[in-house]
Formats: sequence, C-alpha cells, structure tokens
Amino acid sequence: MISRGSEWHRWEPHIHAPGTVLNNQFGSEDPWEAYLTTLESLTPTIEVIAVTDYYITDAYEKLLEHKAEGRLSNVQLLFPNIELRLDVAAKSGFVNIHLLVSNEDENHLVEIKRILKRLQFSAHNDRYDCTREELIRLGKKTDAKINDDGAALRMGATQFKVSFTQLRQVIQESEWARKNILIAVAGGAGDGTSGVRLAADTTVRQEIEKFAHIIFSSNPAQREFWLGLRAVTPEDLRARFDGCKPCLHGSDSHSQESVGQPVDKRYSWIKGGLEFDALRQACIDPDGRAYVGDKPPNSAMPSQVISHLSIGNASWAATPSIPLNPGLVAIIGARGSGKTALADIISAGCDAVSHFGSGTGGTISPSFLARASGLLEDATATLTWGGGTSVTRHLDGRDANGHLSFPRARYLSQQFVEELCSAHGVSDGLIDEIERVIFESHSQDDQDGAVDFPEFREQQTARFQQARAREASAISDISERIATEFEKEQLVNTLTTQVEQKKKLIGGYNADLAKLVVKGTEAQVTRHTQLSQAAQSLRSKIQSFSAQRRTFVSLQDEVQSMRATQAPEMLRQSQARHSNSGLGTQQWADFLLVYNGNVDDSLVGYLKWADQEILKLTGTPIVPGDPNVELIKQDVPLDTLPLGLITAEMDRLEALFSADKLIRDQYSALTRRISQETAALQTLETKLTDAQGASARRKDLQMGREDTYRRVFEAIIHEQQALANLYAPLMARLGASSGTLKKLSFSVRRIADVDAWGAIAEESLLDRRKSGPFYGRGALTDAARRSLKSAWEVGTAANVQTAMSGFLSQYQQDLLAHAPYAASQQTEYRAWSKQMAQWLFGTDHLTVRYEILYDGVDIQKLSPGTRGIVLLLLYLALDDSDDRPLIIDQPEENLDPKSVFDELVSLFIAAKSKRQVIMVTHNANLVINTDADQIIIATVGPHQPGGLPPISYQSGGLENAAIRKAVCDILEGGDEAFRERARRLRVRLER
Repeated sequence: MISRGSEWHRWEPHIHAPGTVLNNQFGSEDPWEAYLTTLESLTPTIEVIAVTDYYITDAYEKLLEHKAEGRLSNVQLLFPNIELRLDVAAKSGFVNIHLLVSNEDENHLVEIKRILKRLQFSAHNDRYDCTREELIRLGKKTDAKINDDGAALRMGATQFKVSFTQLRQVIQESEWARKNILIAVAGGAGDGTSGVRLAADTTVRQEIEKFAHIIFSSNPAQREFWLGLRAVTPEDLRARFDGCKPCLHGSDSHSQESVGQPVDKRYSWIKGGLEFDALRQACIDPDGRAYVGDKPPNSAMPSQVISHLSIGNASWAATPSIPLNPGLVAIIGARGSGKTALADIISAGCDAVSHFGSGTGGTISPSFLARASGLLEDATATLTWGGGTSVTRHLDGRDANGHLSFPRARYLSQQFVEELCSAHGVSDGLIDEIERVIFESHSQDDQDGAVDFPEFREQQTARFQQARAREASAISDISERIATEFEKEQLVNTLTTQVEQKKKLIGGYNADLAKLVVKGTEAQVTRHTQLSQAAQSLRSKIQSFSAQRRTFVSLQDEVQSMRATQAPEMLRQSQARHSNSGLGTQQWADFLLVYNGNVDDSLVGYLKWADQEILKLTGTPIVPGDPNVELIKQDVPLDTLPLGLITAEMDRLEALFSADKLIRDQYSALTRRISQETAALQTLETKLTDAQGASARRKDLQMGREDTYRRVFEAIIHEQQALANLYAPLMARLGASSGTLKKLSFSVRRIADVDAWGAIAEESLLDRRKSGPFYGRGALTDAARRSLKSAWEVGTAANVQTAMSGFLSQYQQDLLAHAPYAASQQTEYRAWSKQMAQWLFGTDHLTVRYEILYDGVDIQKLSPGTRGIVLLLLYLALDDSDDRPLIIDQPEENLDPKSVFDELVSLFIAAKSKRQVIMVTHNANLVINTDADQIIIATVGPHQPGGLPPISYQSGGLENAAIRKAVCDILEGGDEAFRERARRLRVRLER
C-alpha cells in the first residue's frame, strides 16, 4: 500500500440520474448514453458520485450496473444519496434532508432499505413505510385514477413526508446507520433550513442543523458561518450545533444540460482518498478537507513540491519508489525503522544536507547518511518535482555541494535544531535565522539593496550612530573648556592678591624714584614721567600687534596643514561612511573642504599690515646728541610719536637729573623696573578680568553641554526607533495573529549598565577613602540607579537632560569632594576634571538592542524545547519568503505532549497550505490533529552482516482505516489523539 494519501478530488455529492422519481427532465427515450458520456467527459474530472434519488436507490443501482459494464472509468467511488422531505415547511416547500450512505459494507443496499422501511407516514387512516412498494401504494391511494406504478411512485413521493423526530430516532437507534450514514441538509431558503423563518420553528431549524453532518450550500457566507469565521465562533458552533460543518454543493441535475454543471462552476472538492471515509474526515476537518469553488485551494507551488522519490542502486531499499504528497507528510515508525533514513535521503536529493561522513568533525552524527556512509556504495536518490524536473544525487555525498547546486529544501535535522537551540545558550545561528526572517519580511524596495540583516540594520542606524559620535566628541571638547574655565575661577583670589601686591610694589618703586630726584630737576622728572607713561602705552600696543602677527603666522601653518592633511583625510572618512553614494571621483572632489576666500593673500596682507603698524609705533633708532637740546617740544602730543623718539628723549632727560652717575643709573634702573612691573600689572589685571568672567562662561558652557547631552540621546532614541522600524512589518503581523504565533514578540529598548558606569568612577576617578556620601563601594551606583536609570532607559531626551541636571545639582559638590587631587595640583586636577566630565556625560554604558520574547520571556532564558518552538515558528509561520519543502526530524523533541498540541499543531496546519512539509515524528498529535495529508510508515527488516537491513515503506491518508490502525499501533497516545480530534462530532471514526 503506497499512495500520496489525501489529495483534492472533485466530488459530485448531489446529482440525479435518468428516471429520478421527481422532476425527471432527462427525456422519454433512453437517456443513459448521453448521461454517461457527459459524466465521462467533464472537466475537471468527477471522481466520486453520490447518486441522488427520492426515498429509493433505483438510480444508484442502475449506475452500478453501467459501471460494472465498463462505463465511468474515471469515477472511482459511487454511493447512494437518498433525498427525503421532512415534515418541516420551508419557503417554497419542505426542508430536504439527504442520507449519504457508505458503500464500504457490501450489504449496504439491504441495510439502507431496512433503515428506510422504519420511516413511516400516516395518511388515509393508514400507515405507509418508506419503501418502493409502500410509496406506490400511497400514490394510488392518493389518486385512485393512477394505475401506472411509476406514476403512483411519483405521487407517493410527493405525499410522503418524513418526521424529523422519527428520522433522528431511527438513525440513533441503529449502530449500522450511525457508522455508515452521513446526514446532509439543504442550507438554502427554498428547500433548506434557511427557509424555516417562523420564530416558532427556530428550535426545529437548529435541531435539524445540529443533526446534520454536512450543509448543502455553495454560498460563501454560509461556509464562513459553518467554519466559525463570522459572528459565531467554533466554540459557539460546538455548543449549538455539535461543531463546525463542511459545506458542499452538487449540480442537483434533473436534466442533461445541467449534468455535473453547478451554477458558476461551484464544484465540490474533498481532500482525501477516493473512499467514503474521506467524507467523514471532511466532517471532522471541514476547513481543511472540504471546499466549493472552480478550483481546489492553492497550496505549494508545483515547482517547489517533491512529487516522487526513487532510490536507486540500493538493495536495502525494499520500497524504492515513493510518491509524496504536496502538503504535510508524516514519517512514522518504530525506533530504528528507517524514518530518519527517508528524511536524509530526500534531503540529500535536495542538496540540503551540508555535511556527509562518519559523524565527526561537525557532521550530522544522528543521521542515517552519517552512520551508513561506508555501506551506501553507489546508492542514489532521484527526486521528481511537481514542475517536471528530476535531479539525481549519490547518497554518499560525492556530488553534493557542487558549484551549480543549491539547497532546494530546508532540512531541520536533529543536530541542526540542537545546535541552534542548545541548552548552553542561544547560539548565533538561531539569532541569525531570526534576523534573516526579519530582513525578508521587508519588501525588496524597502531593503534598498541590502543583502542581509546586518547591512540593512547598518543602513538604517548609521546616520544616528554617527550623530551620537559627533555629539559625544563635542561633549569632550566642551568639558575640556569647562575645566579651563573652572581653573580660572579658582585663580580669582590669587590674581586679586597678585594685582594688589603688584600695585604696592610699583608704588614703592615710584617712592624710591622720587627720592632720587635732585633739587632743580623737578620739571625734567615730571616730563620723564609723562614720557614713561606714553612709552608704556606704546609698548602695550606693539605687544598686541606682535601677538596678532604670531596668530597670522600660526594661521598660515594651519591652512597649509588643512589643505595637505586634514581636508583630504576628512573626505576619505566621508567616502568610507557613505560608500553607497555612487559618486564618482570627480563628484567626490566637490566635497573637499576649501576656504571660502583667498586666505593666503589675506594672511600675507595681515602680516604686512602688522609689521607696518609695529614699525610705525616703534620708529627708527635716534642717535644721542646734545643732552641740553630737546628732542620733543613741550606742545607736541606724545600719543603721536614713535617709541624710539620717546625713549631717546627719556635717555636725554635722565642725563640731566644729577651729575652723579650712580644716581643717574639708579634712576634709569628704577624707571625700567617700574615700566616692567606696570606691564606685568596690566597682564595680571587682564587675567583677573578674564578669571572673573569664567563663572558665567562656565555656566553657559555647562548649559551647552547639557543641550549636547540631550542631542546625544536624541540620536540614541532615533537609533532605537530605526531598529523598531526594522521589526515593524513582522510585529504588525504578529499583532494581528492569534494562538501560538501571538506569543512571539520583539522588543527594542535601551539598556543602561548602571553598575559598569558607576564602577568606572568608583574604581578610577573617586577617592572613596574620603568621608562623604560616596564613601565605600556602591554608593555612587545606588545614587545613579535612583536618579538616572529610569530616564536613561525609557525617558525622552528632555527627560534625560533634566535627570542629569538634577543629579549634578544634588551631587556635583560631593563628587568634587572625592577628587583624588587638590585643586592646587593644577595639572593633575585638570586631567582628572576632564576625565570626570567625560565619564559623567559619556554614553558607552548605554546600548540599544532588540530582544526576542516568547510568551513574555527573553529567548535567552527559554528552555531548549521552547527555543525549538520559536525556531519552528520562524520556519512554519513567519518565513513567507521561503516556499521550498521543509523537512524536519522530530520537531517534538524536548516537548511534552500538551505543549506539542498547544504550540505546534496549529503551526503545521497553517504551514502545509503554503509549502510542502515533511516531518519525522513519534508524536500522535502531530500526525492526527494536524490532519497529516500523507502518513509514511517505515519498517526495517533483520540486520544483514556487513550490509544494511531492508527498509520498506507504506503510505496513505488518515481516511484509510489501515493507516489509522498503524498510527494507533505505532504512536503512543494515538487512540487518545483520534478521540480528541473527533470528540465534539457525532462522526464515528473506526481504527
């Protein structure tokens, strides 16, 4: 027994034949030839016919005769459909109900007639049974003018009404009826339950629909209702109607023109074998096994379906030819029976086995191919695909992984799953697979040329990471400037003292100078003092121009460095950051930073100007002459004269102060000293003024640093949002899903490692031996956890800025108190201050990461079995871009039976409608409650010395009683799984 199991076939569940008791429009001459020819030539081909007639089986028996004579070779199954009219009024008559009778019992005709005979109709003060003879008798009794038995039969059939209560009782009292009859009721308004409109008959209508296994209707809205997809849920249907029900539709042909031609090509399709039990299975799984439409439901693309496996050059392959179903294929058998062998062989034919060998060095040690590698010899696997192509591969792997080969299936071997879901932690492989599915959930346009998730993520986040780095660098620069201003603040008192001391010193020198003045030279001394002040003013101006000149020279050096080194390097870095720009060499050249104006000529001009100004103020040296001759007249403004002339006049006057050369020298020395100290005083006063403004500048810089810190977090939050956008398509799909799929979620969040942040300060920046709030280990970390952690992780950029401002307001003085250096140790303290600021406003302890959650638990904390569920979620439900066959070896590994039922069953049901799934399993739920389309049963023979034991396979669908018996015999819990699947239905399911 080897078949593809459950496949879609066209059924005709409601068709009349020539000679039908009522409304026979097939013609008076022999219509059977035309009727049979039409059935044989229909497209799509009808393979199952339920021959319908009112109350009797004559048409069915006649069709059986033609079938025995060789007609209807395309039809593999015939069974009777007996149409009855209930005593319940509908819109245009009475409700019609159908008895679909299994032909499995060779005495089924005798048995159904015995059941029908129990149905009785009372009229004319008599009782009439539902038999051909009694219907004729009723017809003649109704119209005494009728003599023809055929006319009397038709009259009797129009009069006979079946009591619903009696019908239900007869069926319930007969074990044979419960086993062999399925009840169908018309769902339309004319002769169906929808026509039962009176409020008083609501209960009757509900009871009839509850009694029925099948609804005859092609209305899509009715189908959705009976599948629990509309206002009522499947639970509601179970409570009110004994469960969901399949909707089927036949041509209801009463004439040649309508034979097998339902309106709008609304054909009935049943998935299963060509046997009556397939209809029972459709009652158990109406959504998966029954459909009305011009074509059966779509499944995997034919080109992505393995339709046949042939094993060649293998004496141990007792079943070398195996057809495969395009849906869900379950491979079962006792341990060591050859289940994994078949999965390995199919995978090898798909180039989906990445390693061959003895099971060492990273090969698939649990696999058949690994363990049997030395015995395979020239064995091959030939796969024929639904698109018509065939591929042959040696099972020893000699032609695997060629330069033209690629995996045509996804093989989840036991080792593959164990590696990805190891108990030692989530492997990179599992994360890589999740990221691949996330990446492929985006359209090709959204992917924007990225080849994988890391590149896609880099595209989306690089801009914000670069902004974060730029702002962090700016914080470092600002912090250094703040440290400088802070140092200046500390110098205010010192500079104030130095200024006062310098003023006193100059006052003392002036007093000493006055003592050296000889009587009669007072006018010359006064003039000398005037000249000295003018000279000092000129020297200050000359120093200012000299400083400008030095700046211009430095700017020349900077311009040269920028052109030669810095600008080209900045361009190279920009090209590296934006390598996908597509700009050519010449286009990139436009981005080279250049100066807006002609800075070279400008700087040369500035230097010339400075030199001229210095020369103008300095003047030319004066050769000493007669000391009694004035060089500068009294009425000449001193601020218009050069320094050289003024100093020459000062030297002339000094020669007149005294005849004593010693006094003259002393006077000259004091004058120079006073000039020097006055210059020094001016410098100190400038520094003092600068230091006094440091506090305001520091505060402005600190505000600027806090603003920059906010912008750092704006970049971090934008990066977080960009990451969230990567998962948005998948998150939207998960949010709209239900069941197991809804348990999977992704979370993008900021993680603040407060312990690491605090440890840096406590271990290398603060002197925790000093008394204060941060004395001892952990005090600073606790303060940060209270004040900053929440803002860092969930706050807005403004929240973070506010939190850091509050933290500094509360703890800045305490942090300074724990400095390892005194402020007087300027070099060390300044370096520490910069490090402290970089630590405070650093963000290295912050990471933006995504977490994969299953049922609210981080995937890294899940058990290996539950990680296996997540892996299967990816391949079965989320990996829409991959339509290749999925081959899985024992997906239930490490899971309890309840978890299998709760978590995996729905995944396999959803997946098999999109791709071919082949699984090796020991779990009854994964075979029965997934309604596997094909069950392949593996059996191994006795072991052969020096060779492989014979391995044989048989296969079929769950509608096959022998297959069901094997499932229950082999799989633990098989009986219970069958009962769970059918427990809410009144369809008897025999093993």
